[in-house]
Amino acid sequence: MVYLKKLLGLLFISFMVLALWQCAKRGSPSGGPKDTIPPKLIRSEPENFTTNFDAKKIRLYFDELIKLEDVQNQLVVSPPFKNPAEITPMGGPSKYIELIIKDTLRENTTYTINFGQSIVDNNESNPNSFLSYVFSTGDYLDSLTLTGAVKDAVNRKADEFISVMLYAVDSTYTDSTIYKEPPLYITNTGDSLPLFELKNLKGGTYALFGLKDVNKNNMFDQGQDKIGFIEDTITLPTDSIYLLNLFREEMNYKPSVPSLVAKNRIMFGYQGNHEEMIIETLTTLPDSVKTTLLKERNKDTLNYWMTPAEQDSIIFTVRNDRVQTLDTFTVKMRDLPMDSLKLSTSVSGKLNFEDTFSVLANTPIVTLDTSYISLNVSDSIPTAYTYTLDTLNNKVDFGFKKEPNQKYSFSFLPGAITDFFGIQNDTLAYNLSTGSYADYGNLRVNLSGDVTYPVIMQLTNEKGEVQREILASEPQIFEFNHLNPGKYVIRVVLDENGNGKLDTGNYLEKIQPERVSYYPGVIDVRANWDMEETFILSN
Repeated sequence: MVYLKKLLGLLFISFMVLALWQCAKRGSPSGGPKDTIPPKLIRSEPENFTTNFDAKKIRLYFDELIKLEDVQNQLVVSPPFKNPAEITPMGGPSKYIELIIKDTLRENTTYTINFGQSIVDNNESNPNSFLSYVFSTGDYLDSLTLTGAVKDAVNRKADEFISVMLYAVDSTYTDSTIYKEPPLYITNTGDSLPLFELKNLKGGTYALFGLKDVNKNNMFDQGQDKIGFIEDTITLPTDSIYLLNLFREEMNYKPSVPSLVAKNRIMFGYQGNHEEMIIETLTTLPDSVKTTLLKERNKDTLNYWMTPAEQDSIIFTVRNDRVQTLDTFTVKMRDLPMDSLKLSTSVSGKLNFEDTFSVLANTPIVTLDTSYISLNVSDSIPTAYTYTLDTLNNKVDFGFKKEPNQKYSFSFLPGAITDFFGIQNDTLAYNLSTGSYADYGNLRVNLSGDVTYPVIMQLTNEKGEVQREILASEPQIFEFNHLNPGKYVIRVVLDENGNGKLDTGNYLEKIQPERVSYYPGVIDVRANWDMEETFILSN
């Protein structure tokens, strides 16, 4: 009997647990299928594709609650409004969008308002992709289209949200119009594929541009924007597809106001090309005052070095005959500390086999006395070295044979380096060490196809930063030895003018940038590996 009671009790408990589990199971919501349907436009006021449009307010109604995301980048009005439309609601969810037009609209013109992917549903942010509202202030809607793609002249991937612009080539159009006025038609490439389509266009002759419009003013700002252009005009209608190659121009030459930054240094900043920049003094300086001019490494700055002089001010002229400019500046002298000699090195600690060991100075190097410089290997064995005094970059490059798994020590006694002011270095020691050849990988690249020499083959990291480069004036095997393990990208510059560097374009001079081609894929260089790749260039 007791056994039967226990059995019944266990059965009751089991039943209750099962019932509660079933209840809990039935009570847990699964959430149902995920909403993947974008919001749908159900009506608009005035109606989409209205002609003889004269309204000041547009309302778009949707079948569910929506919100606006990234509307500043996504919304494109073509032709652009001079004064941006007021868009509401910008905050919480709503079932409609309202645009208040604050411009006087052009006569007999078709307008397109493209929302990109800014309109999304409130719950899952599903976008209503590239919804457009179109109207005409005339009797009919223009219907021509123009399509194409955008690429970057240097980078592997084009930027997002490139503005693509059409200017009507009429009696008022000049090459400088793009700097001063917005285009007649505009669209953008969005944030994924670098493709564009200009719609609802009128027949005529146009100039086509692409801009990375940083401040979104629908005009070209050389200091900020990348630009791409088609050299010939375009006549609509056309079935041609156009490719815009975007690049950043070298800034037009312009000197900055010079400033006294130390008792012995006046800094002359500039933008653009400084190579024909000539700095002269109108003030007569004492014969005891010595001066020299030197470009600062990696900065758009020329340093005017001078031994201290008792002057209240110095008047300078800055001339550039190439662009025919002449500027006059007055620099007031003040009691400031002098810049004194400081030395640094290009590498420290680990020395890769392809590295150049350089000693760099902040004040101009005048002389180098090698009798005060020694190089030892394995702490005590003297070894030979060569050197080059690079006065342009204000450094000394040292060359010596590098062996694996070795320690090297450079010793600089006082007097090894003397600068423009007669200041000499203190005692300095620089310790370096190499690793094993097995720590590195080697890469050989065969270049073929549509190649015209000279070329520059570059290895970059995945950020596009150049790690190695080889210049070639004729066909050869490109060998990149002793590479640190990692991922590399290969690109080739067709060096048309043979100056050993990648030259950008210039819109006003109608110069396109030099061609850059990328090897497909990323090269994974591993330690103690030898790799060989074939790079076939195509048009």
